[in-house]
Amino acid sequence: MTVRGSCVLLSLLGAVGCTEPTVRLAEGPREYAPTDYEIVLERWTREGKLIVASHLDNVLGVTATYESWDFRWAYVVRYADDYRLTVDQRTRLLERSLAETRSHHQFYVALFTQRHKWNDLTADNPAWIVRLIDDQGSETAPSEIEPIKRPGAIERTYFPYTSPWRSAYRVRFPRFRSDGRTVISPRAQWFGLRFAGAQGHEALVWEVDEGERNRSSVAKAEPATNAHSSH
Repeated sequence: MTVRGSCVLLSLLGAVGCTEPTVRLAEGPREYAPTDYEIVLERWTREGKLIVASHLDNVLGVTATYESWDFRWAYVVRYADDYRLTVDQRTRLLERSLAETRSHHQFYVALFTQRHKWNDLTADNPAWIVRLIDDQGSETAPSEIEPIKRPGAIERTYFPYTSPWRSAYRVRFPRFRSDGRTVISPRAQWFGLRFAGAQGHEALVWEVDEGERNRSSVAKAEPATNAHSSH
């Protein structure tokens, strides 16, 4: 079992020992300064390694940032400060970025594999299949995997785990199923990215804040009321 797998198991058993912060998926305004970016980046980034015990080989090392509503707000604030955008420019950029979260889930992914050709997530027969999963049994294939062929100053600055030895991607998943349900259940205790292949499997997990799960469950359970009903 990997370190990440052990962490997930401990979480499910209610044990203590995993220090990664829980996350909140709720929308709404944020108050971030440019210097807050590194803290927010850490909150939304997970890292895992898959080691084959029989050979002690590190066959997969992967780091991913979920580009959530919260993350994007901090990113735009930092980017706007770095590039000295005007207030109007920053507002337009923020609106465009936040709007994307309503149609898909996006992850910035950088991975290193034992053999370079195994890095290619877009190959016809890739060494690794990536899925968006949650603890409610949801499993969703990407709607798009976009290779970042030559990561530049932006990627290496805002995602500092990017390196010449890693392949970088933006991996997108639909936010909704064909029946209108969200691919990440509102009751999910955690969601994550699972990388699976012939060499094994590894999951990066974001645990959802308990308070947010409770509010989502209550909201789903309460019947809708008509705010314009007559008395």
